[in-house]
Amino acid sequence: MSDPRPRPLAARAGLAAFACFILALTSACDSGSSGNDSAASPIVDDDEAGTGSGWVSGVFLPASTFAAQCRDPRTGNDPRDDRPWPAIQGRPVGEHNWLRSWSNDTYLWYDEIVDRDPGLYDDPLEYFDLLKTTERTPSDAPKDRFHFTYDTEDWIALSQAGESAGYGAQWTLISRSPPREAAVAYTDPDTPAFDAGVQRGARIVSIDGIDFVNTNDQENLDALNDALFPESAGETHAFEFRDVGSETAHTVVLTSEIITATPVQHVGTVTSPAGATVGYMLFNDHLRTAEAGLIDAVRTFNAVPGGIEDLIIDMRYNGGGYLYIASQLGYMIAGSAATAGHDFERLQFNDKHPETNPVTGSPLRPIPFYSETEAAPSGRPLPTLDLRRVIVLTGPNTCSASESLINGLRGIDIEVIQIGEPTCGKPYGFYPTDNCGTSYFTIQFRGVNAKGFGDYSDGFVPNEGA
Repeated sequence: MSDPRPRPLAARAGLAAFACFILALTSACDSGSSGNDSAASPIVDDDEAGTGSGWVSGVFLPASTFAAQCRDPRTGNDPRDDRPWPAIQGRPVGEHNWLRSWSNDTYLWYDEIVDRDPGLYDDPLEYFDLLKTTERTPSDAPKDRFHFTYDTEDWIALSQAGESAGYGAQWTLISRSPPREAAVAYTDPDTPAFDAGVQRGARIVSIDGIDFVNTNDQENLDALNDALFPESAGETHAFEFRDVGSETAHTVVLTSEIITATPVQHVGTVTSPAGATVGYMLFNDHLRTAEAGLIDAVRTFNAVPGGIEDLIIDMRYNGGGYLYIASQLGYMIAGSAATAGHDFERLQFNDKHPETNPVTGSPLRPIPFYSETEAAPSGRPLPTLDLRRVIVLTGPNTCSASESLINGLRGIDIEVIQIGEPTCGKPYGFYPTDNCGTSYFTIQFRGVNAKGFGDYSDGFVPNEGA
């Protein structure tokens, strides 16, 4: 049975990006925005309009007052603890009131949310889209790009077991405007894409006869999006790929399945020109299932005669996930001596909660470098490499928990050599919170390392000359 305790989740790029993948081909995507926030609805000062919400501007009851008041109450049990889902018959306004109070209490920039009457909206997802800051960064990007939702059952399957519908191929967008370009970042073993011989680096030419490179028709873009990210198993689509180094394209018919992701792949060693033994692994996701793969990787490196002298971690496609996985990996890289007495990361919530975690209710304590296993069997010592430096391959999809790993190691003076492209810049995170079958992701904290540094909203830049 999975651990039901809330765990902080760094703001994963991959989750929010899925819904925006095709939209981003032709326009900017704000990851969840439903349009012009300021003009979405009239703002009124009381409930005289008869919405029935009981709304008074600036007055907030505790979110628990409205929790689990669902338009469509769930039946069955939560698979994480086998307890019945909490739910009573309610109306959409009950779900909206919960969102409003919960956001006001826990959202990092709660004082930048425009307070709107929840009774004016029919859809909780529409209302949630408005419960975020509309401020912009100096570069004119949205300040909050990480505001999104997941169906709770889908989120549990993905985060606990690494399961989701798909083909086993991870796509990466290279160029968003025609002639646009997208490629296969990697494939998971024993999946339709892997079994069909889909190659890492292959470019998408067309899908179901639709020109992926040049089409701008919205109907075609919608069809491409549906094919790239199937909602369920059993969906069949014809993909035309051009492999790296090839001038010709070939067609592969793929049928979606429920895919179990393999977060750690291609573990091995190479010998450098100087004769040093260098370890390499592709690390794609900070899911719970990554723990076992990371432990196996470290044991593989330790089994090499004389051990490894350097380690390369390829995180170019790692959008983040659970911070405790990043902390465990940091410990396994640096070892007990280097991490003793140091924090991996400290979480900072909004000014309503300077000393207490508003989600767990516990006193704020730093996240340590975890030295033991979390997954069953829990409490076992983690193996270590005791390295003084690590090499990381990064790109624009290297986000949040991956950046926390870089920042956490630098906080204890472990040299991190960064090669590739700048990371995405997400020093923020959240606790996925369920209500009425939807898991809501709203920015609740920022993270800083043992030296107090956490200002990397523009990303980490590769070492000069790397």
